[in-house]
Amino acid sequence: MEILTDYLVFLLKVFTIALAITVPLLLIIGSSKSKSQPKGKLTITNLSEKFESMGNAVKSSLLNAKELKQFNKEQSKEKKKKSKNKDSEKRDSAFVLNFKGDIQATEVEKLKQEINSILLSETPCKEVVIRVESGGGSAYAYGLCAAELKRLVDNKISLTVCIDKVAASGGYLMSCVASKIIAAPWAIVGSIGVIAQLPNFHRLLKKNSIDFEMHTAGAFKRTLTTLGENTDEGRKKFKSDLEDLHLIFKDFVKEQRPQVDTDVVATGEVWQGKEAIEVGLIDSIETSDNYLVGLSKDVNLFEIEFVEKKNLSEKFAFSMHLVLEKFVLKFYDLINRDRFLS
Repeated sequence: MEILTDYLVFLLKVFTIALAITVPLLLIIGSSKSKSQPKGKLTITNLSEKFESMGNAVKSSLLNAKELKQFNKEQSKEKKKKSKNKDSEKRDSAFVLNFKGDIQATEVEKLKQEINSILLSETPCKEVVIRVESGGGSAYAYGLCAAELKRLVDNKISLTVCIDKVAASGGYLMSCVASKIIAAPWAIVGSIGVIAQLPNFHRLLKKNSIDFEMHTAGAFKRTLTTLGENTDEGRKKFKSDLEDLHLIFKDFVKEQRPQVDTDVVATGEVWQGKEAIEVGLIDSIETSDNYLVGLSKDVNLFEIEFVEKKNLSEKFAFSMHLVLEKFVLKFYDLINRDRFLS
């Protein structure tokens, strides 16, 4: 056991030294490249053609040789017919966006570029569908996400939000600006509340005879701190600020969805399925794929994705983030293994 412990300590030391050498090099290389290279590019996928191709692939695999030959012949005729009548049978267009949120809503820049591309194209657009997945985070960051989506609504474009897993707190804040909200049967929505928490190490510092000084101008420039001694007055002001932010959140939801009774839903609770419809948080129950497949039969459906180019240091940081995230999730799964079993 002692040998194993020594070996693990040795590996940790090697890993630390490797990081100390690699990270500065990556930062230097990344900063030199980022000056000359564009930050990202737009990719557009024709989902209507993709869905049709998927259906035809399955259908053709079930046919015998004679039937397959006839099927391919009919498909070829159909393509020629569509090509000839392309101008006379123009269908409306709709666009699909994807948003996967974290605490700081870092995909807001991606979202902004995608919305810019739609508005700047000046293409007739029947609808924009955005698939949202977020458990929430910074109120200010998600407020910006909501403002970006509102640009579509303000330009008279119908906006549909699809929620397959979760759109809670900030995730719901940005979702509620939509003309229509669709959620999968088990998707979680709501959590209209505000939370703030922070540790305080003042007693630990005091015990070890360590002084901490903080100087401010303004009575409430800093209400609570992690290192200084917190006061009842500071706590009261901090709680008051939370209540004010919660009120803004509630008013925004009410403004966007007048059918919602915020006295009922703005308790921080989450809702699912039929209950979410009953309280007005969503409009219908359906998976995003089911909605998009149906929509693709009536319009030309395109998925827009702004892909940001990452330099070497950013790729390394992103990889480390994924490793840490996977570790945290694995640890959380281990300590909660016996909960929520069906």
